[in-house]
Amino acid sequence: MAAAKRLKRVAASQPGFLSLKGSSNSEDLLGGRRKRVNKNKKKNWNKHSDINDVEDFLEDVRHQERTTGGLLSEKPDDSLFFLDVGQPQKAEQKDEVEEPIEGRRRKGKASRPLRIDLILQHDSLVPPPKDVLSYQQPNAKKLRRIAQKAEQLAAKGVVPRRQKQLLNRRPVDRTTKKAVTEANNNPDREYYDIWGQESKESADPWYLQQTGKKLVKRPEKLNEKPSVLPAVEVIAPGGSYNPDFLSHQALLQEAHDVEVKKQKAEDRIERQLAVNKEDTATEETVFQEQVEGLVEEEEEENEEEAAPNEEGESVVVGAITLAEKKTERQRKRERADKIKEQRRQADRHHTNQRQQLFQLRSIKASIKQQEQTTKAKQKQRNDKKEAQKAQPRRLGRLKFQAQDMEVQLSDELAGSLRQLKPEGSILKDRFKSLQKRNLIEPRERAKFKRRHKVKYVEKRAFREIT
Repeated sequence: MAAAKRLKRVAASQPGFLSLKGSSNSEDLLGGRRKRVNKNKKKNWNKHSDINDVEDFLEDVRHQERTTGGLLSEKPDDSLFFLDVGQPQKAEQKDEVEEPIEGRRRKGKASRPLRIDLILQHDSLVPPPKDVLSYQQPNAKKLRRIAQKAEQLAAKGVVPRRQKQLLNRRPVDRTTKKAVTEANNNPDREYYDIWGQESKESADPWYLQQTGKKLVKRPEKLNEKPSVLPAVEVIAPGGSYNPDFLSHQALLQEAHDVEVKKQKAEDRIERQLAVNKEDTATEETVFQEQVEGLVEEEEEENEEEAAPNEEGESVVVGAITLAEKKTERQRKRERADKIKEQRRQADRHHTNQRQQLFQLRSIKASIKQQEQTTKAKQKQRNDKKEAQKAQPRRLGRLKFQAQDMEVQLSDELAGSLRQLKPEGSILKDRFKSLQKRNLIEPRERAKFKRRHKVKYVEKRAFREIT
């Protein structure tokens, strides 16, 4: 208690401190009856210590910093006091018509700030705290160490390896002057399209590659369209609301061919899945399958045991026989026959070559015919490739299914647009068009399987109605 009062007296008796609040009570400064407290225990330190005077002192310091921007004891006299010399003499008014009082009041009101602006202004002169994180640099110690090492090497005259490579690759020529930029009104200057895809790279390609600023070259495949089909396919003339007879019949024939093709595919699948009556099981075949393996086959087993013994004997006899050694006369005869066969083959080859001289005309005709067949096959392959460009490719696990043709029969034709009945869906048509042009893969609607069975409950209200 005594220490707190002593601190309070010291703070209040500071010569350079000016308090904005009133002076403290004299009763607080004077010593009262001392209360006996055991200060040896830590729990009594905060319980029986009075720090209100210290808090008042610090609050007064903060108040001075907010209002004046610092302590009053540190302020110069010019900012605290001013010399009162009376009202300044008014300048001589010119002979002019005085403005009305209302106009002057309006001018004065217009020059004053608004009340809302005064409320939103900062009422504290304390500067914001310095953001330490904004001045921090990652790996500052490491970068500082690298810079110091570079300075030491530079002082010794040692050039780093990377800088040496740059100097060897691009020698500096200080005598050359910078290229003068061409004027915009020069008709002979190079044309540059600012809307083009490729950017104009004026820097060194090696520098752009090392710094990662060089753009990746766009593949030519990306510039090609995935399909040659148009985005919107125009329907045949027979699909009009009032077509002529021939065009409508041609469209009906096309739809008929599509349906016949589908029917043939279904019939083929049915034929493949059909059951042959001859393959059906009878009572006799069923009985044979049931009895199979139950009959004793001792004779067959005995025959099988006897067969390996005979084969073993033949193998042993065959292994004992040795090939007879050829004599010198037999070897000479084989060698002479081999030489004769080689000479015969060489003579036949020379004879064929001499005969080909008389067959040049037929050989030319066969070569010409072969070239014609090769060109025809090449043309056929190119035509097949061009035809495949207009067909949808296999992009996923599902195969593309063409949309059904929207055809009206002869008795369904309408004579005017008012009587025309809408058919199909625009959304489905666009979706199929994207699949046909290989922009998206063929898809099917997701099948949601119910996890729990539906529980039907008959309520009392329903029983009352029935």
